[in-house]
Amino acid sequence: MPLSIQQRTRNFCIIAHIDHGKSTLADRILEMTHTIGEREMREQVLDQMDLERERGITIKASAIRLTYRARDGEEYLLNLIDTPGHVDFTYEVSRSLAAAEGAVLVIDAVSGVEAQTVANVHLAVEQGLDLIPVVNKTDLPNASPERARQELEDIIGISAEEAVLASAKLGDGVDDVLEAVVRRIPPPGGDPDAPLQALIFDSHFDPHRGIVAYVRVRNGRLTPGMQIEMMAARRRFEVQEVGVFTLGLQPVEELAAGAVGYVIAGIKEIGQAPVGETIADAADPAPEPLPGYRPAKPMVFCGIYPTENQDFPMLRSALEKLGLNDAALTYEPETSAALGTGFRCGFLGLLHMEIFQERLEREYDLDLVLTAPSVVYRAYTTSGEMREVDSPAKLPPSDSLDHIEEPFVRATIMTPVDYVGPCMELCQDRRGEHEKMEQSHSTRAVLTYILPLSEIILDFFDQLKSRTRGYASLDYEIIGYRDSDLAKLDIMINGDPVDALSVITHRSRAQQRGKHLVKRLRAALSRQMFEIRIQAALGSRIIAAERIAPLRKNVTAKCYGGDVTRKRKLLERQKEGKKRMRQIGNVDVPQEAFLTVLKIAD
Repeated sequence: MPLSIQQRTRNFCIIAHIDHGKSTLADRILEMTHTIGEREMREQVLDQMDLERERGITIKASAIRLTYRARDGEEYLLNLIDTPGHVDFTYEVSRSLAAAEGAVLVIDAVSGVEAQTVANVHLAVEQGLDLIPVVNKTDLPNASPERARQELEDIIGISAEEAVLASAKLGDGVDDVLEAVVRRIPPPGGDPDAPLQALIFDSHFDPHRGIVAYVRVRNGRLTPGMQIEMMAARRRFEVQEVGVFTLGLQPVEELAAGAVGYVIAGIKEIGQAPVGETIADAADPAPEPLPGYRPAKPMVFCGIYPTENQDFPMLRSALEKLGLNDAALTYEPETSAALGTGFRCGFLGLLHMEIFQERLEREYDLDLVLTAPSVVYRAYTTSGEMREVDSPAKLPPSDSLDHIEEPFVRATIMTPVDYVGPCMELCQDRRGEHEKMEQSHSTRAVLTYILPLSEIILDFFDQLKSRTRGYASLDYEIIGYRDSDLAKLDIMINGDPVDALSVITHRSRAQQRGKHLVKRLRAALSRQMFEIRIQAALGSRIIAAERIAPLRKNVTAKCYGGDVTRKRKLLERQKEGKKRMRQIGNVDVPQEAFLTVLKIAD
């Protein structure tokens, strides 16, 4: 008896630590299944953004449908979702996993199991997915597939016999990966004849057709012309088109239970089809919605301001459109005395923030200023009130402040044994608390530290890489808030605080940080005709200061000899003029000065 379409469908995603070869494996799978011709072939086919190809990383999860003829002669429909590997985009991975039944776990035969590999495995196990481990890059001269297999057993607890050996670059073993997908990942469940339930797992905005929602159909059928209802928003729309993902969008007659595809229903308003929403049939609604996604909680906040105030409406529109495609982003308007009107935006991490800034500047041609990144603190007042503080400007006055709590993380660092010392030293420098250290049978150690999130978001990862020659990997999870001795560090220029440059810092580091900032600012500001004083202050106490001497025009250049009183008169007049300038002179603070706060290298 021939298999039904649902029985011949496999939904799977590719997960791995960053740079272990996910996108290259996806490229080879597309080639082997003849989904893409030689003329269209390029590296990182599924990475649509220029940013992704330039940086060599996946930022957005992307889906594509393939047809694969297995060794038993049966033809299967495979829905492949390529996912990001960086810790900042874990939320993208978790959404993709919810649309699949299985995952291909890629491990580098040179680097072995790394921190994000373990984190992604935990995500997949939580979703109940079947895992297919693939040891990739076996063609490299320093590859050690046996060590990678051993680490698979020691660190993750998956049998080494299940691992498929492959070289995505050369195409070796890719056929074995596809066979494993067909044999070991179950077909999707769901009843095509039950009331419609389709989960939105991603979306993007098309300026001509509105919101294009990416859906996984759990039960029922989606067809053009039918009336659908968003179960949480209680909004109804008529379906204009449904389809599947090829290299573009390919319309089909219907999406039945088990299918992954897209739906266009003339949804023009951003927010009417959010990620995690359940689509139901308006005529015969399902009794209850599907479980959605736990909302992503932003951990890093910064202010984003247009350089020109008249660009504010363009920035708001750009944030709305990118926010639709990035469910982890939060934003709200805020005003700064120094920078004008902008938005306070929340991100999952510093790379997420950096990528978002580049997308705004490239895709929407905006010129932006970003303030120093900050985490969310909890400030408790003397009256017992708790306030969430994501900006130094929101910190209550010191006379009404009782104490401040900051978020802490449990950081997992995987490193060769030779670099354990430098890693521990770095963690101690960043107020880390050692929890445990484990060593597998190989030459690698796993360090676990409790660290303040504020110490990780700036340059911790860069420092870790430089101290271990690039061999260490990092993953972290939020574990809650703890009381810390924190204070607001104000930066003042000629006695006026610049709110955009203020930071919340630990008192033990305040002087070092203040000195560093005023030195950087002194280098960034240009000289004026009047003196510029740059100071760092904790409350009313100045803890660091720098001075930029005024420029001096040679007013006596035209005096050839003559009475000395003439020269003195000119110099006195210049002195009076400089005094007036100091009283009314405003200092232009260039964007580079704000960016100095971002780069807190030791």
